[in-house]
Amino acid sequence: MDPMCSWCWGFAPVVTALAEQAAAAGVQLHLVAGGLRTGQGAALDAHTKRYILEHWQAVSQATGQPFHFEGALPDGFIYDTEPACRALVVARSLAPELAWPLVKRIQHAFYAEGRDVTQAAVLVELAEQIGIPRIEFAAAYDAAASHEATAADFTWVQDLGIAGFPTLLAERDGQLALLTNGYQPLEQLSPLLGRWLERGAHA
Repeated sequence: MDPMCSWCWGFAPVVTALAEQAAAAGVQLHLVAGGLRTGQGAALDAHTKRYILEHWQAVSQATGQPFHFEGALPDGFIYDTEPACRALVVARSLAPELAWPLVKRIQHAFYAEGRDVTQAAVLVELAEQIGIPRIEFAAAYDAAASHEATAADFTWVQDLGIAGFPTLLAERDGQLALLTNGYQPLEQLSPLLGRWLERGAHA
């Protein structure tokens, strides 16, 4: 997933419910940063901005998730998702149980509040809000190891040939099962996950 992927934001309530379903069977949620748009050095042009906002409208209509459209993606905005992905990776290393709460906080800040989550200062503030000490997060965020770990996530995703986000995989004994590539509603995915969990219980 990518914290700045609009369909991942649309999928967030589904992930929360599926994570609870899996946790009840002793299976934990593990987030991998996909790197939707990384290394972007140029501001969005008008055509790309319009294209992205059309996606946002579609996600909003399909999922009911809140979006702040007025003034969204202001002139000069550089849509680089690497900083938010690195925040995910840092949270995962410092406090794994807070990685998903931080991602949801970043998503809400970006999509519903119109905040610029490409800025380190904003990410540090959001991490602090969900319980990660500011100094600890900031130091880890700037560390070379965090850049490397984020790049390793991107490589893992690319090597698997995952082309779209969100993608939900179930892993058992090193074997990956694809539950979905792309948004699906909970009523479709919960039974799939249930059957996969049941097979594990009988293995």
